[in-house]
Amino acid sequence: MVEKVPMTKTGADQLREELRWRQQEERPRIIQAIAEARAHGDLSENAEYHAAKEAQSYNEGRIGELEDVTTRAEIVDPAQMKGPKIKFGATVKLVDEDTEEEKTYQIVGDLEADVKAGKISISSPIARALIGKEVGDGIEVNAPGGARAYEILEINWR
Repeated sequence: MVEKVPMTKTGADQLREELRWRQQEERPRIIQAIAEARAHGDLSENAEYHAAKEAQSYNEGRIGELEDVTTRAEIVDPAQMKGPKIKFGATVKLVDEDTEEEKTYQIVGDLEADVKAGKISISSPIARALIGKEVGDGIEVNAPGGARAYEILEINWR
């Protein structure tokens, strides 16, 4: 049985675009770089050739990973969801109980997570603590800097 990979439509679109770019633009560019490096002669001491081959290996590995994930993607549209409990796709506003600092996070798939953009992975400690909670609930998360306590202020489905 194939294990599905949950992700938002935006995240799936970004991964498909990266796959298209790697296959249609990056792959031909690397092939050209290898051909040019080969033309310089002795391959054993040709740094450009070895760098291009390394780039080709990375690119092909990433293409394989992207093909696998995009075929197993289970697209979740947060706009179609509702309810009082936090689940995948929810955008949650929290307040740190110690610093009173407010933070907003959307719970997304592992490959689309970007903390700086406010997107946290479904498998992250804070997302796991949030799942199933409601507005007004408190959570405690063991972070690298120690335990942090948050209160859930609002849940949005967008």
